[in-house]
Amino acid sequence: MSKQKIRIFSVVILWGFLSACSHKTDPSKPAASPPTIVDVLVATAKPISNTLEVNGSVVANEYVELHPEASGRLTYLFVPEGKLIKKGTLIATVNNADLQAQLEKSKVALDLAMKTEERDRQLLAVNGINQSDYDAALNIVNGFKADIEYNQALLDKTYLKAPFDGYIGLRQVSVGAYVSPTTLIATLLQRDKVKIDFTIPEDYSSVLKVGATVDVEMDQSGKKRQARIIAMEPQVNLATRNMTVRALLENSDANPGSFAKVSVNAGMDKKAILIPTNALIPDDKNNQLVLVK
Repeated sequence: MSKQKIRIFSVVILWGFLSACSHKTDPSKPAASPPTIVDVLVATAKPISNTLEVNGSVVANEYVELHPEASGRLTYLFVPEGKLIKKGTLIATVNNADLQAQLEKSKVALDLAMKTEERDRQLLAVNGINQSDYDAALNIVNGFKADIEYNQALLDKTYLKAPFDGYIGLRQVSVGAYVSPTTLIATLLQRDKVKIDFTIPEDYSSVLKVGATVDVEMDQSGKKRQARIIAMEPQVNLATRNMTVRALLENSDANPGSFAKVSVNAGMDKKAILIPTNALIPDDKNNQLVLVK
């Protein structure tokens, strides 16, 4: 083989080697990632019901702490804990023996004064006495009547009675204890119907009216019951910008103070666009989404 052919062959081999090296991948550069596959949803406007869910609290329809009006020692106590009692039921009596004696004394004095007034009236008719004497007798009668009313009022304050039908709470004192108007005897509340207090943002205040209904859920069963709105706070809370609403729930067995979930119908949105939550991209301030046109 001639020297010229050997040179040409060497050049061809060298060119092939360099060409092969130029097509090798640079290991220092990362490989290009494949395109990300995403699901695309066609968003269309359609009417939906706008429901606002808020937290509420169960409040007794009527609630009172039972305190005696008079000070003294308890001589009678009737507190059937957790039971229903009727309006006017006598719950407690403060020692009133002195008031009863004073009342009886005034009644006896009134009876005597009325007899004297009757005799003087007959004498006045025949000019047996002058008008001033009769007026004095009549004034004594009216004075004893006032004393009786006053003593009766003091006596009534020694009796503590139920102001309405309701369930009485736990007894806080015992018979023989010394009590005063600051002493708590028990509590009394109505729970056959309860109030549901909840707050809504001021933007929704225009959609609620007195007499409208809301759905109330008070346990984990998911059962909802309707309550009727009976009152709305006339002003918005300056700190929270919320308005307090009160609804009445009839025939309830809920315990006052318990939690309630309230669903408010805020009207129909005729051009709402629904977007799945997994399509939202959260950031520091709000949520974003990718729009494909």
